[in-house]
Amino acid sequence: METITKSLAETKQLAADFINELSPGVDRATVVALRGDLGAGKTAFTQGLAEALGIIETVISPTFVIEKIYDLPLGSKFKRLIHIDAYRLERVEELVQLGFADLLSEPGHLIVIEWPERVADVLPAELVNIDFKFIDDTTRSISYGH
Repeated sequence: METITKSLAETKQLAADFINELSPGVDRATVVALRGDLGAGKTAFTQGLAEALGIIETVISPTFVIEKIYDLPLGSKFKRLIHIDAYRLERVEELVQLGFADLLSEPGHLIVIEWPERVADVLPAELVNIDFKFIDDTTRSISYGH
């Protein structure tokens, strides 16, 4: 499915609609891989997911800390949102050292990973890929499928 968003608000609404359709994994975490160039809307989309999941703190890309874990409110279909930015990782082993296998093993986790191509070797085969394309200052093309 491809959608053109023409504002930050539309990108966040698309994220909210997406999360409403997404079901938690049965035996492992749900992984959403966000692919696209710098400034293409990956973090804005993650902010929309976080808001739709009830996270009230400001969500920024964890570029320098690599991962940020948010506990979700009781009653949410997921227990935690794990936001990972693999942009600065030199080797896939760096993600492994952060306990990625343990995060992946928990069905209540929603793992959103920016720059997934940098750590593709440790990502599960079953994930949702979302592709972002910068069109102009306010317009993005966002497409996803399983």
